[in-house]
Amino acid sequence: MPGPFVVPVQGDTDLPKEVDVVVIGGGIIGTSTALELADSGLRVALCEKGGIGHEQSSRNWGWVRISRRDPREVPLMAESLRIWADLNRRTGRETGFKRSGIVFTCADDKQFDEHERWNRNLEGYQIESRMLSAAEFNAKYPGNNMKIAGALYTAGDCRAEPQKAAPAIAEAARDRGAHILTECAVRGLQLSGGRVSGVVTERGEIACKSVVLAGGAWSSLFMGNNGLDLPQLKVLNSVLRTKPLEGGPEEAIWAKGFALRKRADGGYTIADGHQNIVDLVPASFRYAMKFMPAFAHEWRSLRFRFGGGFFDEARMRRRWALDEASPFEYNRVLDPIPSKAVSDAALKRLAEAFPVFAKAEIAQRWGGMIDVTPDAVPVIDAIDAIPGFHVATGFSGHGFGIGPAAGRLMADVVMGRNPIVDRRDFRFSRFSDGSKIELISGF
Repeated sequence: MPGPFVVPVQGDTDLPKEVDVVVIGGGIIGTSTALELADSGLRVALCEKGGIGHEQSSRNWGWVRISRRDPREVPLMAESLRIWADLNRRTGRETGFKRSGIVFTCADDKQFDEHERWNRNLEGYQIESRMLSAAEFNAKYPGNNMKIAGALYTAGDCRAEPQKAAPAIAEAARDRGAHILTECAVRGLQLSGGRVSGVVTERGEIACKSVVLAGGAWSSLFMGNNGLDLPQLKVLNSVLRTKPLEGGPEEAIWAKGFALRKRADGGYTIADGHQNIVDLVPASFRYAMKFMPAFAHEWRSLRFRFGGGFFDEARMRRRWALDEASPFEYNRVLDPIPSKAVSDAALKRLAEAFPVFAKAEIAQRWGGMIDVTPDAVPVIDAIDAIPGFHVATGFSGHGFGIGPAAGRLMADVVMGRNPIVDRRDFRFSRFSDGSKIELISGF
């Protein structure tokens, strides 16, 4: 079954001849960037090779969380929570945003202590978050069968609907004058005197002074055609959604073996809270040394497999001319086959923990490709080697919640404004300047 149904966004028919900024990618990051730029009075064209929000931006869990994030992302996520809270009013559309809380269970005392230490990252942010004892957890969720030491409960965490959010933000950007171009792949950059002067799309050229690449899992391929090396791999997460179910938790819950989030339709989005699949492809070997610390840190939660994906990627061109079709025109939407075994096992473990889910009826399954960097922290930066070129990518499964603030930060960089947060940890150069690439435990 194909990916989830996304609120449709009709793309503009006409291609603008000139704008101030072209944004490449119509996911949560690209649409948020376009909205921020358009809100600031810039002429913007957003180009998406497929449909708005059709890849990971509509396939994620729908968590809007600050809890258990990499500490380097916490300041930006705090800003994002503030932006999300006003997004329905600002866009004039429904995103499904709701302050509902998120719970991270602790299997033992060691994990309880780790979560308690992590929670100190929220000091000073005025975000309601505290530890629950096992007794408090059981009182909150009567009838559960979990044997845990306690949990981290962040009442200030939220949820939203991935199939609604990016389309709502894109339409709001269009309300402010942005051009929204779907099925319009950008083949590459046009340069004059070494700096950006425009882009070449499959439908023609657009002159501009700045470009923002928010291409998710496609970003490394695009950058490579411009002589830039972004270490990035794809990780498959498998998700299922249920039909409406009464009696389940209102809060999102993460535990070893399952994760759940109540949906606006009364059903639940369910996934394995720990396990992802990594296809071995040529890029896996190309970037093996850079990702080795991450693989060593996360090896228990990663399932490596070798299959047809290796040869599919091996056949994909890594270089192309701007007057010929790019790889983006031959694969409009990443729609991977989900692992039925992984998601079925997650639902089984969930039903053991919360018996009400034994009655759950599966409505749909889908897979999503998460774009990951070696340190699981995004790149949000101007690219010094090509003045006028900017990148916002590599959100490593954390992009949906942090997306609105990432868009604001990217707009700050493009416009030369004081950034909403220190962006040092998001610089592109960290992968090539000898910086220590460190994976910090968060999620």
